[in-house]
Amino acid sequence: MSAGPSGATSGRGEVRTLALPASLEAALRSGHPWVYRNHLPEAGLRTGDVVRVEAGNAAAYGVYDGAGSIALRLFGERPTRELIAERVAAALALRAGLPAAGNDAYRLINGEGDFLPGIVCDRYGRFAVMKAYAAGVERFLTDVAREVGARLRLKGVALRGGLADDEEDAEAGDERGASGPGRGAHGLTALWGELPPPELTVTENGLRFVADPWRGQKTGLFLDQRDNRQLVRRLAAGRRVLNLFAYNGGFSVYALAGGAEAVVSVDVSRPALEAAERNVALNPASGEHSALAADIFEALPRWAQQEQRYDMVVLDPPSLANNATQRRRAQRAYLRLNRDALRLVEPGGLLVTASCTAQVAPEQFREVVAEASRAAGVRVQIVADQGHALDHPVPLSFPEGRYLKFLVLRVL
Repeated sequence: MSAGPSGATSGRGEVRTLALPASLEAALRSGHPWVYRNHLPEAGLRTGDVVRVEAGNAAAYGVYDGAGSIALRLFGERPTRELIAERVAAALALRAGLPAAGNDAYRLINGEGDFLPGIVCDRYGRFAVMKAYAAGVERFLTDVAREVGARLRLKGVALRGGLADDEEDAEAGDERGASGPGRGAHGLTALWGELPPPELTVTENGLRFVADPWRGQKTGLFLDQRDNRQLVRRLAAGRRVLNLFAYNGGFSVYALAGGAEAVVSVDVSRPALEAAERNVALNPASGEHSALAADIFEALPRWAQQEQRYDMVVLDPPSLANNATQRRRAQRAYLRLNRDALRLVEPGGLLVTASCTAQVAPEQFREVVAEASRAAGVRVQIVADQGHALDHPVPLSFPEGRYLKFLVLRVL
């Protein structure tokens, strides 16, 4: 059965029913949104086909994808235009209070987290940018865009093409993304209304940032750390701050807004540091800001030997593993980074450390950081243990969805 490339199934027509192994009954009953390819019988399905699956006494509807390790993304109920509209409305209701708090850049739809698997949509002012992480869900994108654009009275909703290539992408689907005809790795296709301009100035907790929906990371900015950046803002007053893997300076802007005495933004990418300087300049601050291009893995041990010290060190590296086989390598890298970063923190100061590697679970990350503190010869207290911002919800039945870990540690 097919509804064509631009709309959800109308609810009419035959839907095939496939039997899954009985061992999957509990996962299916709980609402887990994925069925892996090795659990699905050969059935001659086409990408985008809607199927009903059964395991024991549990059943759910899903959409088939012909490539990647995840064969089915489950909607639970049969995906109709009405169901899509209901779930978009529920997702927008969760974020309804964010604009009043000084935000016009935030996630509108968080894929599996909002029960619209494989579909992500982020707001940037009067525009929204979507990404699809499975070709099978492309049939629903126009319906989602129409609902988002009309309900929020936006100027336009666009689809950003290209491969999923980072850890949240793996969380939202698998390491493969949808790249349909006419879309390049960083191209935008208008789904509703106008295309956004190459740059937009947006606000987050009242602070201003330049977003690039055409070429920036994710759909333009990293939005999942918003609440964590706000915590750094509350803790930064009077501190000398080192922001490692600074990218566009998000944590730097917040630290300065919170009254930091001085902030050093470090990244290997000079264009990223230029963006950081630009974002810092957009916001009022009394403290000093400087940018430094450096290989952080190489520089940290040298700075520790030089006895450089800071009152707060922020450590927010990119994903360090693309799949489960790289988990141990990622854990070793986190151990090394956190050990060396802890050696730069003044006694009584703070290490702010994060991981966006989905293959490293929250308890594993805490264990690695604890080992790093022993290797650095310091005692630490957990001041805060957080995850995603409110606009990145995670179903209880989908622990894989919690990819972001965020710890604030007091170093003694």
